[in-house]
Amino acid sequence: MIKFALGIRQFLVGFVVLWTCLLLSSLPVQAAETIRDVIENTPVASFYPEADEWESLGNGQPIYVAKKQNKSIGYAFLNTDFVGAVGYSGKPIVVLIALDTEGSIVNAKLVHHAEPIILSGIPEQKIIDFIEGYKGTDILTVAREKGGEPPPVDIVSGATVTVMVIDDSIKRASVRVAKLLGLAGLKPDDPTTRVQRSLILKDETVYDWDTLVGNGAVRRLHLSLGDINKAFEEQGNPKAIAKPEKGDPQETYIDLYVASLAIPEVARSLLGDNEYRNYQKRLKEGQSAFLVMGLGQYSFRGSGYVRGGIFDRFQVVQDGETVRFIDRFYKNIGRVEADNAPDLKEVGLFYTPPDTVFEPADPWQLQLLVQRAIGALEKVFIAFDVSYQLPDAYVKVEAPAVVAQPAVSVRSREEVEAANALWQRIWMQKLPEIGILVGAIALLTIVFFVQNQIVRRTILTDRFRIAFLLFTLFWIGFYAQAQLSVVNVLVFANALLTDFQWQFFLMEPLIFILWCSVAVSLLFWGRGAFCGWLCPFGALQELLNKVARRIGIKQITVPWWLHERLWPIKYLAFLGLLGISVYSLHLAETLSEIEPFRTSIVLRFMRGWPYLLFVFSLLAAGLFIERFYCRYLCPLGAALAIPGKLAMFNWLKRYRNCGDPCQKCAQDCMVQAIDPQGNINPNECLYCLNCQQLYYDKDVCPVVIHALAKARKSEPKADATAADKDSEYRRPRRLNQPRSYE
Repeated sequence: MIKFALGIRQFLVGFVVLWTCLLLSSLPVQAAETIRDVIENTPVASFYPEADEWESLGNGQPIYVAKKQNKSIGYAFLNTDFVGAVGYSGKPIVVLIALDTEGSIVNAKLVHHAEPIILSGIPEQKIIDFIEGYKGTDILTVAREKGGEPPPVDIVSGATVTVMVIDDSIKRASVRVAKLLGLAGLKPDDPTTRVQRSLILKDETVYDWDTLVGNGAVRRLHLSLGDINKAFEEQGNPKAIAKPEKGDPQETYIDLYVASLAIPEVARSLLGDNEYRNYQKRLKEGQSAFLVMGLGQYSFRGSGYVRGGIFDRFQVVQDGETVRFIDRFYKNIGRVEADNAPDLKEVGLFYTPPDTVFEPADPWQLQLLVQRAIGALEKVFIAFDVSYQLPDAYVKVEAPAVVAQPAVSVRSREEVEAANALWQRIWMQKLPEIGILVGAIALLTIVFFVQNQIVRRTILTDRFRIAFLLFTLFWIGFYAQAQLSVVNVLVFANALLTDFQWQFFLMEPLIFILWCSVAVSLLFWGRGAFCGWLCPFGALQELLNKVARRIGIKQITVPWWLHERLWPIKYLAFLGLLGISVYSLHLAETLSEIEPFRTSIVLRFMRGWPYLLFVFSLLAAGLFIERFYCRYLCPLGAALAIPGKLAMFNWLKRYRNCGDPCQKCAQDCMVQAIDPQGNINPNECLYCLNCQQLYYDKDVCPVVIHALAKARKSEPKADATAADKDSEYRRPRRLNQPRSYE
């Protein structure tokens, strides 16, 4: 017994040492929230070797100046302080950018992102290398380009959307800062000199195809195989040049047409009366729509939208702002209804997302990205622009007018509306996943409500549990990435103490739904509903332990006296993280690496060896001590157990004689939540329902066996006294009611 206790102690000491080393290795690379935090952790010499120090620009601008003997030699800023940079994950990609006094990018550094690119096996270093490729980029050249230059070469395959967001935000932010500082001869935009354009709406004439092309309502881009090969040759990438498009140089590679549907006449002519009516019903106030049409061997749609829901081969650019399209705002159109229209292979109707700012009367460009694979995980892109402006007959041009600056309250309201539109868009994108998760939670809720009938069927209960754990691990965990974390609790607590906004938490619909289900289940069943059924890492531990038992690995039973002294560790861990989060949420998030969820579930074990060693140590311990991490170390379990004290119902039945002399339930409880006296500790119970199966088991439970034996021996006309005594013997007692000794 003493040797075993010492062995457990040595394991925990080793665990603490490993966790500490892991955290120390993590600290330097954690994200910061402001330019000041980033600059404090970025030596000025790493961007400007000849500089002496950083100095704030002042005037409320989030820009720092690199000084050399009190002379400004460069500037540093975050892209997110000047432009939006929301990536595939729905969260911003933060990049630190450095400009010299001539308006060239000196360096760029990835600060923080929440992109799932690494989940598909793509090393994060490739994205870091991509960003560093902006060294030497001339901002004046970028500012003169319509919609910016094409992305640099060697874009990482599988991370196209992420790279496009990074490219767009770096260039737009750099141009805005260069204008603000007057670098490279650029000047700040003056709203008083902007020409005002407005639409002249008509809904009368229907035009044929030739008229629409002739008056500019439909614009065209024709590229041959020869054009594509020549463009890649001029780009100069030897790998791309070595893989030319094969065929007749005059053969059509893509024949692309685009039209704005802002004018009813144009929309009716292209869509036809029936489709035009459907279009009017779907178009929301403030939205714009485009018809993109094409034929040839290159598809402007591609196949990326099938996998990820995003069209990554084209985008609309206006005044440096980029509009990308997703499958929720796309409709496949069978054909163009205008007379004399060619037989087009692809016709797509695209709507701008609700939070997009787009002025249909102003000029814009459609940018087509033509890609060429040069390796297993690398592609190069070339951008071709189709400039578009509505015909003069539909646009009214007015003299420049003074534009009043919006009031703070109006701007704030606009930001709130934009945030609401963003989370609503994300929810629309994930409707199928939301339906599956809600259905699974509803099924589990029904099982809990009728548990007394379900647990009587032991085989059914066991199979249902294994099936649900597999669903939790592979769908909720590995596929949907909906692993809850103590970080969610810390962020929520921090938001309550500062500026609470629901929009932030609604950005992750599956996480939000799970937290709502946890909040409800705490009142009914305590922490067990989540920890025992809906936690992917918990499911992984339990399934591995079942395999270990099947192959004959001997299980270790922790002595009760030691078990009582170990399970409070997780409460200390949670309270420590909570207290630290009040002082520094960033530090608390770093320390929360005590949770193995990110490495094992979110990143699917695709992480550095210290993290993997930490996770595999926990999983190895779980092969011998079932749910080892859940029992003793999980701060999230502790966070849920505390409000779980508010549970209003008692669903787990116990006999008055449980624990004396029968210890079967206590011995079989996978987390030792049943004490030697037979009482269930709801703070530790994972609601696996095993004890309830035993409660009704006619072959295992001594109480049931004894009652059945008495019934078989009794005469049909047994006196009422015996029946009353038997009823008293089987009388259930409450979950936490101390047993009485007779």
